[in-house]
Amino acid sequence: MDTGSREAAEAGCAGLDYAATFCPRYQRAVEIVGRRWSGVILQVMLAGASRFGEILEAVPDLSNRMLSERLREFEDEGIVERVVIPERPVRVEYRLTTKGRDLNEVVEAISRWSSRWIKA
Repeated sequence: MDTGSREAAEAGCAGLDYAATFCPRYQRAVEIVGRRWSGVILQVMLAGASRFGEILEAVPDLSNRMLSERLREFEDEGIVERVVIPERPVRVEYRLTTKGRDLNEVVEAISRWSSRWIKA
C-alpha cells in the first residue's frame, strides 16, 4: 500500500480508490447493520422502543431468540446499552448509545431508498 492509500485508510477509508483498495471499516459497518433483522430493529429503536417486548411486538415474525442475539451483538458493538431498572418486577431496557443514535441518518437513507426502489 502506498503512503497516500495508507493515510486514507487510517483516516477511515475516505477518498480511496475502491476499485483497488478494500476498506475493512466499511465492510464491518455493512455487516453490522446488514444482518438479518438488524436494520428493522434499529429503526424501531430509533423510533423510541426500548423494551424487549416493545421491539418484538413492532417487528412481525421476529423471534425472541433472534432479537436476543441481535441486541447482544449491538451491545458488544457499543450500539446499545442494556439498562436494568431495579423495580418490582425488574425492568430491562435497551437504549441506543451515541454510536447507535448516529445510525439514524443511515437508517433514514435506506428507508428513503427502499420507498423509491423496492416494490411492496
